[in-house]
Amino acid sequence: MEFGDVTMPGGGRGSMGAATVAEGGASTRPRPVPFSEFILKVHSRCNLACDYCYMYELADRSALADPLLMAPDVFDNACERIREHVHAHRQTAVRIVLHGGEPLLVGAPNLVRMASRLREAIAPSQAQITVQTNGTLLTRHALTLLADARVRIGVSLDGDRTANDRHRRYASGRSSYDEVDRALRLLAERPDAYAGVLCVVDLAADPRQTYEALLSYRPPMVDFLLPHANWEAPPPRRGADPSPYGTWLAAAFDAWYDTSPRLTRVRLFEELINLLFGGRSRTESLGLSPVAAVVINTDGAYEQVDTLRSTYPGAVDTDLTVFTDTFDDVLHHPAVIARQIGVDALAATCRTCPVHRVCGAGNYPHRYRAGSFTNPSVYCPDLLHLIAHVEGRLRADLATMPRGRS
Repeated sequence: MEFGDVTMPGGGRGSMGAATVAEGGASTRPRPVPFSEFILKVHSRCNLACDYCYMYELADRSALADPLLMAPDVFDNACERIREHVHAHRQTAVRIVLHGGEPLLVGAPNLVRMASRLREAIAPSQAQITVQTNGTLLTRHALTLLADARVRIGVSLDGDRTANDRHRRYASGRSSYDEVDRALRLLAERPDAYAGVLCVVDLAADPRQTYEALLSYRPPMVDFLLPHANWEAPPPRRGADPSPYGTWLAAAFDAWYDTSPRLTRVRLFEELINLLFGGRSRTESLGLSPVAAVVINTDGAYEQVDTLRSTYPGAVDTDLTVFTDTFDDVLHHPAVIARQIGVDALAATCRTCPVHRVCGAGNYPHRYRAGSFTNPSVYCPDLLHLIAHVEGRLRADLATMPRGRS
């Protein structure tokens, strides 16, 4: 997972999904939204063995057979393809994520060289370059190299030691907490390089304690993620609560919302508030904005966002590569089109739901059932609970605000 989940095009093109172009004044056809986030898989292995990992533990484990490293010719072609896409669509700024596996396994000096080469390729456009890491290999020296190269760093941590070590351990079973704790304390000293913290929701952990544990590292942003699950492989649930993940997130929302001043941003909650006030979504997890992210694998294959590996083997495949195809070719792939058409991709039950423009049927992989993504999210009750809770808090606050003078 990359920090902040998947970024939608800046400012969006309207919550209805892909833009349209009139033809002959009568019919319309979809106009693809260019990719603005490029995720490069620079290393296909990881030094941790997280039990919920969508790369190695869920439905599609083919990454274990991918080339270990992104070879120089793959990287060079990737740079050229990004360059031509950015220039063809006159993009002034894009986001590039150096990802894995664990990207720091290639070494910080190599990541710095990659970042420099990518910036050269798309100049004069600007690139925000991020490394998404588990943090275990982030030393002070590596941080200095990356920070000085204007590479931002996102780290995954699921809360305090107990919560984190429930799922995020080495293959030997050894705790990863001490190394990640050290990395985050180093990052707190370099806010210019600190992208934030990703946290997967765990019902066994207390939501307020989890939020406070993350807050202790002074992150500029926290992103809470639901465990990747679907109707074929449902998420674990506890007790009789019909919406336990919604209850958990509502409690975490209160911990964040009730603090003044707020000490960090929480992307999921900010997006919910933005959407409830009629804004456009900027994340794949909510709303209806067209997805604008694409993955380049270590072998040079273009892939859809890699969380789809949680659904079925081959779900990410496009059969297109940086050697023979452009990013515009990927935009015309049927599976990508399906993720850019907004409300038209929703199930009929979702389209009649009063909060469908806020929820957007949730994260795309979480809709999967028996060969189809045209379903409500497996987390539908949880999303409804959270949206209702946040809306209730906002309405209560608005009701107590003094009326402006007419």
